[in-house]
Amino acid sequence: MSYEFTLDNEKIIKQQEELASIIERYTRKNGTHSTAITSLKFIRASEKSEPQYTIYEPALCIVAQGTKLVMLAEKSFQYDPATYLVASVQLPITGQIIQATPQSPYLSLQLNFSADQILDIIKESEVTRGQKGDAARGLLVSRTSTSLLDAVLRLVRLLDEPRDIPVLAPLIIREILYRVLQDEQGSSVLQFAVAGSHAQRIAKVIELINRDFDKPLRIDYLAMTANMSPSSLHHHFKEVSAMSPLQYQKQIRLQEARRLLLSETSEAADAGFRVGYESPSQFSREYARMFGQPPVSDIKRLRDSLSATAEAEEA
Repeated sequence: MSYEFTLDNEKIIKQQEELASIIERYTRKNGTHSTAITSLKFIRASEKSEPQYTIYEPALCIVAQGTKLVMLAEKSFQYDPATYLVASVQLPITGQIIQATPQSPYLSLQLNFSADQILDIIKESEVTRGQKGDAARGLLVSRTSTSLLDAVLRLVRLLDEPRDIPVLAPLIIREILYRVLQDEQGSSVLQFAVAGSHAQRIAKVIELINRDFDKPLRIDYLAMTANMSPSSLHHHFKEVSAMSPLQYQKQIRLQEARRLLLSETSEAADAGFRVGYESPSQFSREYARMFGQPPVSDIKRLRDSLSATAEAEEA
């Protein structure tokens, strides 16, 4: 092990300790916490979690303390203080916190960004534009660096100086994204902003599916929108999302149905119909396949779990 590598490793440890301290100060309770910087959120958990289903927006996710596992279809991504995760496009994932205790809670941040922000950096820097070849995976994990953490720390420190946020936060966020693009897998993130690239065209298809998820999926229309053949669309879509367009739509539908059932008093059949299912039996079957239980049983278990968590935090 080189002396330079040892120094970098020690610096990263100190940077992560400071980042964890700041996040802990702004998150006294478990959950996701908004901050005065609109695109920045903090997450805290004092114990391991069950698998949680959600849709990742384009974002940089950094863990200051603890470990998280993310599943994208059959692909798994684990990240911790030594690594960071980037989602370049909307993706339905299953996330699970696998290392956290009350004494050493899971602490992380999420910084959302847009393709336009990436494109602005490409236009005004010497960042490689990347090839317009096969689409890149929409989710990736890379090793963290001292330069990235230095920029992240300057961003979160602004929370203690709120009057500086409007002027300085956009500049620091730009630097953070620039550091990500310079990193070992930065070209994969970059592709989603490059006009005409396969990744950028698949990103537009994903936007269409998310917008019209409750409508029948028309592969020919999606292929025409992407200027691809149906077979090419299927290939590149799977490269980005690790699933087919139909599987992607199904996950979006089922996650939305679960949200409706949990937040409203909808009947299972009605929730299924609202997300695009015509057959209640098919909806119930596919729901159970994804979440492990039929809708009624799953929602009861979720509500009981949420009530128990609330009671424990009040005690």
